Amino acid sequence: MQILTQTRTILLFFFLSSVAFCQVSICSWNIMNLGKSKSDYELTVMANTINNYDIIAIQEVVAGSGGAKAVSRLVSLLNTKGSKWDYSISEPTTSTNPASQERYAFIWKTARVKKIGSSWLDQNYANAIDREPFMSTFEYLGNRFTLVSFHAVPKKKNPASELKYFKFFQNVYPKLNLIFLGDFNCPQSHTVFNPLKNKGFAPILVNQKTSLRQKCMNNDCLASEYDNLFYDSRKFNVKQKGIVPFYTSFSSVKEARKISDHVPIWCVMDIK
Repeated sequence: MQILTQTRTILLFFFLSSVAFCQVSICSWNIMNLGKSKSDYELTVMANTINNYDIIAIQEVVAGSGGAKAVSRLVSLLNTKGSKWDYSISEPTTSTNPASQERYAFIWKTARVKKIGSSWLDQNYANAIDREPFMSTFEYLGNRFTLVSFHAVPKKKNPASELKYFKFFQNVYPKLNLIFLGDFNCPQSHTVFNPLKNKGFAPILVNQKTSLRQKCMNNDCLASEYDNLFYDSRKFNVKQKGIVPFYTSFSSVKEARKISDHVPIWCVMDIK
């Protein structure tokens, strides 16, 4: 009986381990002005913050060469923490206003996921979108999904005028399992997301603020519900989700904002 019990325990352990391994974690972070101005200390804080995830989508990488170099420095730090990482950086977005041009980046653990083909800036709606989305397909346990990373225009410039184009992406890319993520500068409750929701897409976060205040008010340091991830609930199961309140490690939100004015968002999911 004791041997049988031990055998069942061992089998249960391996089953739970395999279930955990069969789930992929995705993180998205608008890292404010990620470029040459970021110090080694600040990059180390970033690396420690995102090290536990399998794929990270980064928005607001500086368009100049300093942005690409900062991503490379960040990945070098991640590679000292026990896993092998790779990355892809976009060309500068094609905004007509040079001040609005940015890059995006994807960073991933090579032992966990495989990138399929090249990443690309979507050009289908480039004339209507200030910073066109950066897209990349990944393979995980034989299943493929495509991340659509996006940084919308600020609230005062009406981000819904750009987000409305997301409803067309399934028609443009009918063979891809799309996941929309990033800084939308718009809450998930906005009606602009209804077409996606009607197609079965769901946000991982509801009523969760993700941008940092200039100053905490009554211990509330978060300002607006801007960052999120929309997934097709018919194709993916989200097991866990949340934000990373990295700012709590700093003496003030002012110090934390030297890293970023947004917190990372994350989820753990599997593919149905």
